[in-house]
Amino acid sequence: MRTKHEQNIWNEIMINLNLEETKRILAQNGHYKLSDKLEVFRPCLNRPQTFPLYSSKVSAGFPSPADDNLERSLDLNSYLIKRPAATFFVRVNGDSMINAGINDNDILVVDRSIKPAHGKVIIAVLDGQMTVKRLYKRSGKIILMPENDLYKPIEIEDHMNMEIWGVVTSSVHFL
Repeated sequence: MRTKHEQNIWNEIMINLNLEETKRILAQNGHYKLSDKLEVFRPCLNRPQTFPLYSSKVSAGFPSPADDNLERSLDLNSYLIKRPAATFFVRVNGDSMINAGINDNDILVVDRSIKPAHGKVIIAVLDGQMTVKRLYKRSGKIILMPENDLYKPIEIEDHMNMEIWGVVTSSVHFL
């Protein structure tokens, strides 16, 4: 149970993180910067952008002869976004998920319609702070697991406030 002071702080946090307000701003601007460490984007699907997709695969081992056969075009929106109304993007700040292929400054594709399940990478708000972690459920306990040995798992306790915003479906990053 929260004290009155804790509840006031939580209410202030939730006002700042109000999803409806975020949706309204995203609808107007397509982008919402909640803080220096958190930016949320909405998908822009009104103009599909297609790029060539070749039928041959690129060898990650020994080189193979080039194949110039164009198979089709690829629209990255349709490839990355399965449910547009339930999808948002968020930029990563930090390195706690590097072993999952999620790096600092990556853009995560997050789907709110997917049920958060054991082993899925999720976006959660924990005591007012947004985080990306792998969700584990063990012996009735919820654990937010980093994918970097420098960070400790976070076991969710009764006094903590945690809300899952969605399941990460893709990570977009530059090399």
